[in-house]
Amino acid sequence: MKLFERIDVHKLISLSGRKNTPRTLGALDLTLLGIGSIIGTGIFVLTGIVAATQTGPGIFLSLLIGIIVCGLIALCFAEFSSAVPVPGGSYSYISVSLGKYFAFISGWGSILAYILAPAAISGGWSAYSQGILKDMGVTLPSSLSSHNFTQGGKIDILAVFIVLLITFVLSLGAKESTMINKIIVYIKLAAIILFIAVGVGHVDTANFTPVMPYGVDGIFAGASVLFFVYLGFDSVATTAEYAKNPQRTVPIGILASLAICAILYIGVSFVLTGMVSYKDLNVAHPVAYALTEAGMGTLASIISAAAVIGMTTVIFMMMFANSQIVYSMSVDRLIPKRFSSINPKNSTPTFNIWVNGLISAVIAGFVDLQYLASLINIVLLFTFLLVAIGLYVFRKTNPEIERPFKVPYAGFFVILTVVSCLFLMIQMSFSIWAGFIIYMLVGTLVYTFYSSKQSKEV
Repeated sequence: MKLFERIDVHKLISLSGRKNTPRTLGALDLTLLGIGSIIGTGIFVLTGIVAATQTGPGIFLSLLIGIIVCGLIALCFAEFSSAVPVPGGSYSYISVSLGKYFAFISGWGSILAYILAPAAISGGWSAYSQGILKDMGVTLPSSLSSHNFTQGGKIDILAVFIVLLITFVLSLGAKESTMINKIIVYIKLAAIILFIAVGVGHVDTANFTPVMPYGVDGIFAGASVLFFVYLGFDSVATTAEYAKNPQRTVPIGILASLAICAILYIGVSFVLTGMVSYKDLNVAHPVAYALTEAGMGTLASIISAAAVIGMTTVIFMMMFANSQIVYSMSVDRLIPKRFSSINPKNSTPTFNIWVNGLISAVIAGFVDLQYLASLINIVLLFTFLLVAIGLYVFRKTNPEIERPFKVPYAGFFVILTVVSCLFLMIQMSFSIWAGFIIYMLVGTLVYTFYSSKQSKEV
């Protein structure tokens, strides 16, 4: 088998459908799934921390840079999803454009990212939840509230709980899962809009001076962090097999969710840095903190609850996306066939979902993710870079494929996307690059000695 052999796109599309898979998700469902996966830790935590430590009130400039880069990537995903409406997202797109090796490497990296991300986010979910419980007079013992062994922690039981709960919900099937997600997203959006509407009346323009206290370098440094608050739009592409008319609805879901979230992020950052001095926002709950300082403690409690809900939906979409990527790689025999087995009752890869969920739960409960979670950033940027290059190659190798959505001036946009991804990647530390290279070398060995021999011809 050739190392860079591409999967035939026509056969992939014809073989991708699962028997009796219900196509229940419309454009609104997919948009809400995207919003649910994007808005969470970033809007409730990172906006304050980045403003305090890197950007000051000029955080909106960093957010604009981040949305420009993500917008370029989203355009690539939108065209691919309209031309190749199959599950697997970036893995499937790269497999039909750059070949099985690069597809495996992107899938290999995405699996790491989507296993670590829910575990990392569940730690924030646990911290917020513990704060709510304390307000109710309930305090967990230190041995069950963290995995910081130097402070008496043994396991973060709430982090384990939320990962296992979402694993169970996912195993029920796509329709039931997205119905729950839709309700949660509406609640979360209502809370964010309420914060903006109420908070804008407490904005003091004096807090906007100086706009860039850390200079231009701080704005770019903030952009390298805040780029990742928009991640999640890509996970919409993994739902193609559950979507009605995926050639139309998936691109709408990707672009609409990203646009809506960009507006909300900029709105929250504007109100947040206007309500209190940016110097005071380096806290774990900046939105609630700003409301409390303004004398609105009750609303602060509501927002804290919304933060917990918001992170729940992010964990949900990350785990959902991972199950789809693993499923697609298993169908191609790049990983064991068992991971693509389908529960006949709900057309769901139950075994796949539970294995990934249990691994994330163990990591969430016991492992310190400060270093490993940073690998998520560079891995996903590398994957997006491959998707952009793959889009250009796919246009050349498969010009006959119908593309309901096409990126305008594709060559120019692909170059911009690649350069943007590389620019943000070089902001990473040497230790992150070392971990990234080692992980990818391990993936190459797995592909060479197992996957390339097991993979079926498609």
